[in-house]
Amino acid sequence: MNVGNRVTSDHQLVRLLQIGIVLEEVVEARASNHYQSLATGNEFEPDPAVQALLTDANEESAEHRERLEELITQLDAETIPFNRIQQLVTQRYSQSKPEDFDDILYDQLHGEESAYKFYDDLITAIENSDTAFSIDRDRLIATLAEIREEEAEGVEEVTAVMSEDQ
Repeated sequence: MNVGNRVTSDHQLVRLLQIGIVLEEVVEARASNHYQSLATGNEFEPDPAVQALLTDANEESAEHRERLEELITQLDAETIPFNRIQQLVTQRYSQSKPEDFDDILYDQLHGEESAYKFYDDLITAIENSDTAFSIDRDRLIATLAEIREEEAEGVEEVTAVMSEDQ
């Protein structure tokens, strides 16, 4: 998603943080669905590394959503109805479906990379802004940078599991 060059208001920041929440919900739901698909209907024992990766992704996304929600509650701006935010995320990030990927790991990699790119763009837009937000800028950027780093680690973990499978 093109976050834009700068974040110019609390309202815009809230909208972007809400997009992050929905993006995390998408990653969480897809990881959960993949985990369930491994647990049912397979003639073979699922790879424990893949199962652990999906469990971690699910838990991490839930934790990221909570952290984003905490930031939103500290901002002095109205939230946007989540159905509108979900439409934006669907248009930008969820155009692909899990079955569009040859493998569960490719789908998980896509989700982790999309989330990383979103947070990277959001941090850049905040840093390029001279707007005074109703939340401490340093804390905001630090929180988003931590989430971005965890997404980068997720990309690395998926890539490592993919290379073990080859």
